Amino acid sequence: MKKKYLITGGLGFIGSAIAKDLIKKNNSVVIIDNEFRKKNSSQLFSSNCKIYKSDIRNKKSIIKTIKNIDAVIHLAFVNGTNFFYEQPKLVLDVALKGIINILEICEEYSIPEFFLASSSEVYQEAPYYPADEKVPLSIPDPLNPRYSYAAGKIISEILLLNTNFFNRFIIFRPHNIYGPNMGYNHVIPEIITKIFKAKKTITIQGSGNHTRSFCYIDDFVKGFSFLLQKGKHKNIYNIGTEDEVKIINLIKKIISISGKKLNIKKTKEKFGNVNRRFPDIRKIKSLGFNPETNLESGLKETFNWYYKAQK
Repeated sequence: MKKKYLITGGLGFIGSAIAKDLIKKNNSVVIIDNEFRKKNSSQLFSSNCKIYKSDIRNKKSIIKTIKNIDAVIHLAFVNGTNFFYEQPKLVLDVALKGIINILEICEEYSIPEFFLASSSEVYQEAPYYPADEKVPLSIPDPLNPRYSYAAGKIISEILLLNTNFFNRFIIFRPHNIYGPNMGYNHVIPEIITKIFKAKKTITIQGSGNHTRSFCYIDDFVKGFSFLLQKGKHKNIYNIGTEDEVKIINLIKKIISISGKKLNIKKTKEKFGNVNRRFPDIRKIKSLGFNPETNLESGLKETFNWYYKAQK
C-alpha cells in the first residue's frame, strides 16, 4: 500500500536517499529541512515530493506540513563530530526540542507510524561485540561535549519508547553509513579531502588501530526498506555491516584508490573517540536484509564522486 511520509531532515545524506527510494516506489513524500547544510534539493524534484524549509524547533511550521501523513521518519539532528565538540548546545537544542515537538504533533494529529533515526553513539564502548540492540546505553563523561549528540539520541529513544499512541514505531541505529555526496564532516570524506590536498604525507588522529564497520548508502536504504515493510512495533534495529576494518587500513585502501604514494603521520587522538564499532545485524537480517556492496567497491564509488565534485 502506498503511503505519505513526512521526513524531518530529509535533505541530509540519509534522508534524501530514503526519500528517493520512497518516491521511486510511488509513495508521497513531504520533507522538512532547515537547509543547515545547504543541500541541493533538485535531486528530489518530483510531483510526489514537497519540500518545506522549516526548523524542527518551530512547532507551528511543522504543523503546516502534517496533513494526511501516514508515517514520520525523524532524522532532524545535527551530526558531525566537529559540531559535537564546538556547538554542543545547538546539537542538544535541535535534538531535544525536535523530538518533543514532533512527538506532540504526531499525538495531536493521530499519525499512525513513526521511525526514529538513532545512532551507534548511544552505546559508545560496548561491553561485548558484535554489539546487538540490547547493549547498555552510555554517557562515559557528561563533561565532554562530544556526548551532546549521544545524549540527544538516548533521550529521543527513551521518549519514544514511552509513548503509547502509535500503531507502530521503530528505532533504527545506522552504523557508519557512507557514500557519494555525504558532506565533509565524516571520516571517509575527511580522509578523501586530505588525500586530495596531500603531497607526501597525511595526518590521522591516534594510532589508526580503532575499527569501524562501514555500510554503503545503497545497502542502508535496502535495510531501511525492510524495516518499513516488516519491522516490528516498539523494536530497535541495527543497520550496518559485519565487515570490521581498522582505520589505518581504511586509509591505505583510499590512498590506493587515489593512485598516490603517501606516508601516514599519526597525531594525538581526541578523548572520546570509540575504539571499536562492530554491530550485530542478525535482527534485521531476519527480515531479509543482506548487505551487498563490499568496502572496496563502495570506497571507489565514493572517492570518484568527491574527485569529480572538487573539479
